[in-house]
Amino acid sequence: MSLGQKVASNLPLLRRYARALTGSQAIGDTLVQATLEAALSDPDFKREEGAIRIALYGIFQRVWDTNERTQTHAAHSGSDRHRDGAQRSLSATTPRNRQALLLTTVEEFSSEQAGQIMGANSAQIDALVADAIAEIEREQATSVLIIEDEPVITMQIEDLVLSLGHSVCGTAATRDEAVAIASRNRPGLVLADIQLADGSSGLDAVDDIMDFADVPVIFITAFPERLLTGDRDEPTYLVTKPFHEKTVQAAISQALFFGSGVPVNEAKV
Repeated sequence: MSLGQKVASNLPLLRRYARALTGSQAIGDTLVQATLEAALSDPDFKREEGAIRIALYGIFQRVWDTNERTQTHAAHSGSDRHRDGAQRSLSATTPRNRQALLLTTVEEFSSEQAGQIMGANSAQIDALVADAIAEIEREQATSVLIIEDEPVITMQIEDLVLSLGHSVCGTAATRDEAVAIASRNRPGLVLADIQLADGSSGLDAVDDIMDFADVPVIFITAFPERLLTGDRDEPTYLVTKPFHEKTVQAAISQALFFGSGVPVNEAKV
């Protein structure tokens, strides 16, 4: 496999990380594009034969570290409440602990690998993760709508949501059920599967909900790379099935951190 092919195979995962970190498809993809440009001009990266994914994320980290002003400007330049929320969050909070948490949970790097990416040792990464988890525990509780057609997974997610101090305003197995619950209860967060019981789509259900509610959304799918092609508007937060509880915890935290995970113009895929 050529270097270009190796990079291409890792792009969906890097794009997932970038948008989860920034809370925006547009901002995340801009940073990924800058990362690719930096990688192509880096002779050391071109000679990389082993851990391409770690090297790629490491270059992304350098781009992130040197473009914080660009990030906050991009977040502020949007007209919707999501980008305004991103601006406030980036201005008020140091994101380094959340980077460590996302790298070790959503992206499934070890503490040592995350340390290589962030320029830290594994003990420092563990401390950052602990700090991020403590921050999560201080977050304000919200009500959650779970859209999932597998009862066992529904119960697993419900138990996790409750253990984090949130409440569950309802569970739905179909698009129509989801929209009806959301219209009655106005959840503060939605966790949605892609394929639902009656053949309908969680994507369509969320699209309907976003017509009357501005709410953070996390999508759960066994094939996240199919939604991360860069060819169209895509969800901001994606969790891969089968998932680890810490991965869902990190995604929930990040979605609530930015206040709105899927603006209307980013929900349609």
